[in-house]
Amino acid sequence: MDQLLPSLPKSRTEPDGSAVIRVLSYNIRSLRDDEEALARVIRACEPDLVFVQEAPRFFRWRKHAARLAAKCDLVVLSGGGTAAGPLLLCSLRVFVERTEDVLLPRTPGLHRRGFATAVVRVGAARAGLVSAHLSLDRAERVAQADLLLDRVAGMDTPYVIAAGDVNEDPGGPAFARLAGTLQDCRAVAPWGGGDTFPVSAPDRRIDAVFASAGVEVLGCGVPVGLPGVSSTDLRSATDHLPVLAALHLPAAP
Repeated sequence: MDQLLPSLPKSRTEPDGSAVIRVLSYNIRSLRDDEEALARVIRACEPDLVFVQEAPRFFRWRKHAARLAAKCDLVVLSGGGTAAGPLLLCSLRVFVERTEDVLLPRTPGLHRRGFATAVVRVGAARAGLVSAHLSLDRAERVAQADLLLDRVAGMDTPYVIAAGDVNEDPGGPAFARLAGTLQDCRAVAPWGGGDTFPVSAPDRRIDAVFASAGVEVLGCGVPVGLPGVSSTDLRSATDHLPVLAALHLPAAP
């Protein structure tokens, strides 16, 4: 039997307009595994925002993304094939100001990467979002981390949330660059599990949620033992474990 986790704060909007939101980051391996198990995991996490990596990006990818969103009681926000894999999903609680899919410079012989980005409001809180999947190549990965930070700096929002598959653990240079500018939410407020890959015997924390200064991190980690999230579904859904964070966003001044 899975051990139950201590409770993580539920989504809510405070009287002053500030918002508690749940953010999920998940590499879904192009929906090549058990899609029903994947949808059960996502629904049980009750996210307001899902930062997806390795979303379908070829034949009828929009249809596949929309189907997954519907199964999870969410809608497609941005990304997918036009961002080379990163995707953003959101609940109807989220008001969307704008979206942009970004393709990163291509390195010959390596997979093209991109960012799914958006600016949203929840209550009176406003935030920029970036879903990313960094390169397997160390030098390119570091360059992409710098591009992500450049994108974050130019979003002109009070807060930013960036999440994704970093493809290295916190000791690596790209992860360190991101954590040097943004909060590594798991390090700030550990909750649940830590390592995210591989799903069969996780021994590396290569997936993460990051947040800018001013965002209060209420808890962050792998939701093993969260009510409704079974170990069987986690193993069947994809080859990564998800990262769930509860964040408090103060109302915009």
